[in-house]
Amino acid sequence: MQSVFSHLFLLAASVTPALAFCGAHTHLDRRVEGEGVTISSFGYTGTNGPLLWTQLNTTENELCSTGTNQSPINMVEGQFQLISASDVELAIPDVPEGAPFENLGTNVEVVMKDVGGQFVLEGKNYTLEQFHFHHPSEHIDNNVSLPMEMHMVFSTEAKEIAVIGVYVDLVDTTSILELHILPRATPSTLLETIFSSVGEIATPGTSTTTKPLVMSELVDLLKAGSFQRYTGSLTTPPCSESVEWSVATEKLLLSKATYQAARDVIGFNARYPQGNLGEQNLLSMAITAAQAETPVEVPAETPAEAPANATAATAVRRRQRLQKKRGTSLE
Repeated sequence: MQSVFSHLFLLAASVTPALAFCGAHTHLDRRVEGEGVTISSFGYTGTNGPLLWTQLNTTENELCSTGTNQSPINMVEGQFQLISASDVELAIPDVPEGAPFENLGTNVEVVMKDVGGQFVLEGKNYTLEQFHFHHPSEHIDNNVSLPMEMHMVFSTEAKEIAVIGVYVDLVDTTSILELHILPRATPSTLLETIFSSVGEIATPGTSTTTKPLVMSELVDLLKAGSFQRYTGSLTTPPCSESVEWSVATEKLLLSKATYQAARDVIGFNARYPQGNLGEQNLLSMAITAAQAETPVEVPAETPAEAPANATAATAVRRRQRLQKKRGTSLE
């Protein structure tokens, strides 16, 4: 009787060559001027989901199943260094003319590479390339998953990558009367502005231009809190490591109505949480566990005997494990 792990890796081995040669188009790929929006070849469910990303391109995506510093992670004490955001240089100009807003099939992305946003980290100058959204959040905030997460992707001239992660939580919209009686949290104007256009790119491969973006709202919010810093990886193929992550402690808020509109376009697009930094890759662990199994052959003379034989085999395996633990044999 084969385990879930065995079935999983038999499936990985059976991925067709055509799929294996698809490769993976990520949000970091620069396209030539005039080129349309390229739909990503990887996905988040089924045979092109995270469990089988390596099989999409066994050379480029190897770290997805072997890397030991993979993202996202559970942001718990000991996994990050807390630094004050006020000590970090972060500047992103407003975009009064709006920015390109694209549907890559796996995500929706606001292209910012010509805006001039700057992030200085440990003496290195990173330029803002784009930001996109994951539903639900990819990082786990001390064992808690949030409705969404925004990733702001920066790079240096040497192609080094830094990402600022910002959790997105939900808030009820309030009436004018309620606002005058008791101050309440309100949705982010920036997010509401961006997602007001999400219906225009409901089809993968389409693009539009956002309304004017006031990025100062975001910068002011981030600099009022702290960053949880660690070195991890891209959360999409090829899962490259040495990515400098700064996960913000301040959260953006989004109205429930706008969240539902964004969710309906984005869908589910979150990689499962990885193991602790520096530990063996979870998929490598699963392969090791599957290879270490010694399945018990269960002959079934008739279909009616199969359930009984399967139950007997389970009992034998349990007895074997117990005897091994006690240091005795079955003989």
